[in-house]
Amino acid sequence: MSLSDIPLLYRDKHLLVVNKPTLLLSVPGRAEDNKDSLILRLQQNGYPEALIVHRLDWETTGLMVLARSPQVHAELSRLFRERQIQRRYHALCWGHFSGNAGQIELPMRYDPPNKPRQIVDWEQGKPALTFWRLLQQEGDFSRVELTPHTGRSHQLRVHLNSLGHPILGDPLYAHASALQAAPRLCLHATELAFNHPRTFQPLQFHCPPAF
Repeated sequence: MSLSDIPLLYRDKHLLVVNKPTLLLSVPGRAEDNKDSLILRLQQNGYPEALIVHRLDWETTGLMVLARSPQVHAELSRLFRERQIQRRYHALCWGHFSGNAGQIELPMRYDPPNKPRQIVDWEQGKPALTFWRLLQQEGDFSRVELTPHTGRSHQLRVHLNSLGHPILGDPLYAHASALQAAPRLCLHATELAFNHPRTFQPLQFHCPPAF
């Protein structure tokens, strides 16, 4: 395992910011053949102290911040809990949206019979809120900016699919036409902004998608 396909965008003695490639787990899976992951590659190639603070799905690309000590891990985790870390994503979706901006507020929960899918459930689901903004129409598709207020698993994918605008190339939620419209999931974590947990200086990272 190497770091050759994991661009390192920022590094200091407290934290790392990387651009996660597609088809790579954030952390090792349970199965023996699912051990390859972003965190293991970092730990085995120069950053043994690296600690995961948040995750991106296997197919999702984009910005991730990692801590280099337990103390900074605790501080970054607090910033995430208190929603003091700004995250924005870009997605290429099926169809045309009816407006230029809006919000999706649909409660979600894990669906055990259909692992690892998540579903909307108004009775047992946990609150989930996503803000969206139309960037441009691209033929039959829409490019949107997404700002999650909550951080549920698969939140952006489920919310957009629930609107009738599945993300192109999504193997879990897209219908056949949307799945075949792209060779990979068109979801990318494009912006990350927060105050450095030790210097308190504002940090802002932007990484455009490759789709």
